[in-house]
Amino acid sequence: MRISKRLLLLPSGSIIAWLVLSLLIGCSPKAEPTSTLVPTIAFTPTTPATLPPPTETPQPTPTEEPLAARVNGESILLADLEREVARASGALTGQEILDAMIEMVLLEQAAASAGVTVTDAEVDALVQQDIESQGRDAFEAWLASNDMTEEEYREASRQELLARRVQEQIPQELPATAEHVHARHILVATQQDAEAILAQLQGGADFDTLAQTFSLDVTTKNRGGDLGFFPRGLLLAPELEEAAFTLAPGQISNVVHSELLGYHIVQVLEREDRPISETDLEMIKANQREFIRRWREQLWADATIERFVEP
Repeated sequence: MRISKRLLLLPSGSIIAWLVLSLLIGCSPKAEPTSTLVPTIAFTPTTPATLPPPTETPQPTPTEEPLAARVNGESILLADLEREVARASGALTGQEILDAMIEMVLLEQAAASAGVTVTDAEVDALVQQDIESQGRDAFEAWLASNDMTEEEYREASRQELLARRVQEQIPQELPATAEHVHARHILVATQQDAEAILAQLQGGADFDTLAQTFSLDVTTKNRGGDLGFFPRGLLLAPELEEAAFTLAPGQISNVVHSELLGYHIVQVLEREDRPISETDLEMIKANQREFIRRWREQLWADATIERFVEP
C-alpha cells in the first residue's frame, strides 16, 4: 500500500474532545433534563432601591495546545508529532519525522505561493484507485494496522499529490533533440565593471579581446568567452541561460546578474535544433538534482522555524 511515513498526517476530530468541550460549557450530550430547585430569596425594597453591581462571571482562559514547532507562524502540534512517532514504530527517529513535518509545511506554503493546487476530485480518484487495487476489506485492514483513519489517508494522499505536482514544475524527461544556442560571455565581479565593458562593446570594441582581458571565467576566457552550443538546463547559472535563450544571433545582452557567479555580458552567435549529447544529458540531470537541492535549502533558509521539542 502506498503511503510514505514522511508525510504529515493531520488527525481527525476526536469524540473525546467533543465530550470534554460539552461538559465544560455545561451541556452533556444525551443528558436527560432534570428539575433544579432554586431557593427563593426574600427582598423588601427601600427608597431608593440599591442593588449591588452585577458580578462578571469569570471566563476560562483558552489553553493553547502544546506545539512541536512553528513554521512561518503555522503550528505543528506536539500531539501530531507523537502520533507520527508512534506510527513509525522506530523506522525513523523523532528528529527525522519532525524535519519531514516541517518540510511538508514549507512545501505546502511554497505551493500556495506558486498557485499549485490539488482538487478534491483528484484526491478522490487516487484514494479510490488504491481501494480498488487492494479491495475494500484489505484497505480497511491496512488502515487499522497503521492506526489511521480514511480521512487521514485522504490527507496523506493529497499531500503526496501536492509534493508530486511541485516536483513536476522541473522537467524530468528531455527529448532527444532540442533547441541549442551558441553563445559567449564575459564574467566580472561587479555591476560597475560589467556596465563599463558593456559600454565598450556598444562603442564597437571586440568581444573576444575584452573576454580574454577581463573575464573571470577561467574555463572560457582564453577562447573569447565561448560557451559552445548548449540546450536549456545545461548551465548552472539559470539567469545566464535565460538571457542567452532570449537573444537573437548577433545580439548582446544588458548586464545579467547571476547569484551563483557574478555579472555577465552575453552574446548569442547561433541558434539551431540539434540532438542532445549523452554528456549534456547527464549534466542536465545532475543540474536538476542540484536545483531541487538548492531550492529545498532555500525554503529552509528563508523560513522562520521555531522548535519547541527535541525528539
